[in-house]
Amino acid sequence: MSYRIPDKSVWTGRESAVSAYMHEVINCKSLQEIENSDEQKIALLGYACDEGVRRNLGRTGAKNGPGAIRNRLAKVSNHPGLFSQIVDFGDICCAGDDLEGTQEELAHAVTRLLDASYFPKLMGGGHDIAYGHYQGIRKHLNEQKIGIINFDAHFDLRTFQGESTSGTPFYQIATDCASADRAFHYMCLGVQPLSNIPELYQTADQLGASYVNRKEFSLSNLEAILDKVDKFVTAVDHIYFTIDLDGFAASIAPGVSAPSPFGFDVDLVLILLDKLFDTGKVISMDIAELNPEYDIDRHTARLAAYLIAYIIQR
Repeated sequence: MSYRIPDKSVWTGRESAVSAYMHEVINCKSLQEIENSDEQKIALLGYACDEGVRRNLGRTGAKNGPGAIRNRLAKVSNHPGLFSQIVDFGDICCAGDDLEGTQEELAHAVTRLLDASYFPKLMGGGHDIAYGHYQGIRKHLNEQKIGIINFDAHFDLRTFQGESTSGTPFYQIATDCASADRAFHYMCLGVQPLSNIPELYQTADQLGASYVNRKEFSLSNLEAILDKVDKFVTAVDHIYFTIDLDGFAASIAPGVSAPSPFGFDVDLVLILLDKLFDTGKVISMDIAELNPEYDIDRHTARLAAYLIAYIIQR
């Protein structure tokens, strides 16, 4: 594992007289400068790692995702009161093939941020970000019930065979929960049957996971989806949600390891994000799998940046 301190020079864009863009209000600090605060602040932290994608036989390049998101996020308009108290804490990076060490370091950073009253917004990187992220939340919350909501075309419940990959994070979490005699609260929204073998559906059912297949994950089925999400959220104390960009249609998110022509719609995700924040239970979030090498005109990076900006409004 290695750590890269934030670089204020990457936060560039058009200048204004009234701090009208995010790059004009962002603060940069190293993780060594985390300080406790009575007021909740927003922390941006990159996970510059795609070793899990490589192990999962995917297209590498996601390690450059955090930088691409910052590039687009810097230029987002800052309407009055929208962006305040936002700190970029740089990137947790994977040195060589030490994915497990990188996840441990990420977990440690997340715990420190939560302990200091920051709201973490993590930027990946492969979806193996979820295992380290969850471990950091778990250490902060101890025995409170954590609900995981994954917006994704994939379950990422592949059986753990001794090493993490981008396809194993939620199976690893389920295994840890079982070892601690703790319930596993997991919901996957937008699952694509063509991208998940039957064994993964069996695993999801055996683990008691809740899910909505892509065909049913649409605005026309909104009432039923909201009802299912409401029941899931009611059963937990806190929500950690993760957005895998490969769940969106490839027409708007081409820059991922596994693009999908049958992906889901942005408007539906925004409605559900509103629903989650209205509960007051959201404690942390991440966006995963941006691969700038395969992005077209930065469409996917822009989508990720806009999603983060939208979440900051909440």
